[in-house]
Amino acid sequence: MAATAATEDPYDVVVLGAGPTGENVADRAHAAGLSAVLVESELVGGECSYWACMPSKALLRPVTARSEASRMPGLPEAVAGPLDAAAVLARRDAFASHWKDDGQVRWLDSAGIDLVRGKGRLDGPRRVVVEGGPVLTARHAVAVCTGSRAVLPGIPGLAAAKPWTSREATSARSVPGRLVIVGGGVVGVEMATAWRALGASVTLLVRGDGLLPRMEPFAGHLVAESLAEAGVFLRIGVEVGEVRREAPGGVVTVVLDSGDEIIADELLIATGRAPRTEDLGLETVGLEPGSWLEVDDSCRVTGVSGGWLYGVGDVNHRALLTHQGKYQARIAGAAISARARRVPILETDRWGAHAATADTSAVPQVVFTDPEVASVGLTAAEAERAGHRIRVVDQDLAAVAGASLYADGYRGRARMVVDLDREVLLGVTFVGPGIGELLHSATIAVAGEVPIERLWHAVPAYPTISEVWLRMLEGYRD
Repeated sequence: MAATAATEDPYDVVVLGAGPTGENVADRAHAAGLSAVLVESELVGGECSYWACMPSKALLRPVTARSEASRMPGLPEAVAGPLDAAAVLARRDAFASHWKDDGQVRWLDSAGIDLVRGKGRLDGPRRVVVEGGPVLTARHAVAVCTGSRAVLPGIPGLAAAKPWTSREATSARSVPGRLVIVGGGVVGVEMATAWRALGASVTLLVRGDGLLPRMEPFAGHLVAESLAEAGVFLRIGVEVGEVRREAPGGVVTVVLDSGDEIIADELLIATGRAPRTEDLGLETVGLEPGSWLEVDDSCRVTGVSGGWLYGVGDVNHRALLTHQGKYQARIAGAAISARARRVPILETDRWGAHAATADTSAVPQVVFTDPEVASVGLTAAEAERAGHRIRVVDQDLAAVAGASLYADGYRGRARMVVDLDREVLLGVTFVGPGIGELLHSATIAVAGEVPIERLWHAVPAYPTISEVWLRMLEGYRD
């Protein structure tokens, strides 16, 4: 039963971390007839439920809904004026379950998965010690699913200034008057979108030469244009040299390498992640504390004798996304149960039940800015670096009938990257309002390696934005 201390008998599987990844490893193992226990030191449901996916998207949805309504004749007057920040924050709180995990614990109980609360640490092979709790042993596997945390760079004065990380940015109780954000990746652009729309004066500082550097360049360009139009102050190609905060809760002074100073009420650092493996007892099994866990395609940690340790989700650094962690959990759960039953692992099947191939070939991601950005697979630059012979097909989304109906003044772009030798898609990127729901069709095409000639028979309904598929295929044919 959930929320009870474990018995002295061994479990088949012990899972460290009860976020979405850990929950799915335990669930898959239990569904295969294995006993499983989750060890969690914070809230069951993990980062995604309380400080990432759910609260951040709850903050962003009113922003995009108002933006889309404002582009439709007859609606601008109805949505004029500022967002009701209190109402938006209250809805955010509801989607974060008010930072209580009762519902998640009830689900564990109904699924027959045990829960032990406390900090769990490895103590040699197949053994986990819980601080203030039981010692757990695993017959078959221990899965480390502890996720990742925000990293603070070594900027003088930064740690003492107690800046926001993604956790504080998604759970803040009020709108800051002035917010400085450091970092032009997904967290940086999403939080700039949300807090600017809620009334904050936002300055976005980016060290590189553009936003969303891991995506197609036009994605960052279009998001930058939109943020600037919304009133976000963009500073590209700048470095932060020092941060000062004289008193707790007081104003923050951000000093750039150029000597310029920016005064803010809050500072958000969104510049990277590190694995939550620094205090897990990795040294007791020959691994480096605080390191990313190197795994094979079944998510089994390499270099550990006996093959009993798995690293699933963010900790293995394959794809730091909730849905990829859950995907890996399904793969790892299947592999653990197969090995427990001594069933041959499908190691030679690239897209088989025991290989997390999508982590390298078909990772989907949506950035919930205005406009949205959605991508799957390889960018053109990545495909070329991998040695593929490619052709890139671009399409102006505004030229598609469904987009022009969706909103006046629609701006967007689509790209598909084609492997010329096999004539299959290696990657697809969409940028534009409402395009997040287009992504799964692209994911199926990339993961399924659907031939271009067969895609011609997937007829998009008219008049929808999905008709962009027909336009891209026509562009490839021409």
